[in-house]
Amino acid sequence: MDAAYVFRVRFRLDPAEVAVAPDEFETVVRKPAATPGDDGWLFFFHNLWRGEVNDDGHARSLAEGWLSLPVTAVQFSELDADEAYFAALKDEIADDLDRFNADDVSEVLNKYLGSSIRVR
Repeated sequence: MDAAYVFRVRFRLDPAEVAVAPDEFETVVRKPAATPGDDGWLFFFHNLWRGEVNDDGHARSLAEGWLSLPVTAVQFSELDADEAYFAALKDEIADDLDRFNADDVSEVLNKYLGSSIRVR
């Protein structure tokens, strides 16, 4: 199984002893997704809403931790998953629909990931 949360991240360089131009850059960050059911698998539940980051400040803080650079913006792009991961994710969600206050798996996926899911 393989999956990653994909983000577009804008970061800034602010070196102490030299000047740089440009001083801001954008990159794509792929954060590996935890196996459904394992610690950290609820990343989408805690950090996304309708296919967007649910708290810009928190998302910038997470990205700063990933990159060890000052981050000015974070935009969620997609959950990129293989078929096995996506099937396991749906099974895990189905086992605990009450947690998500939803009637079915599709509702959960839409609530948190919107249409930002790519299955390969």
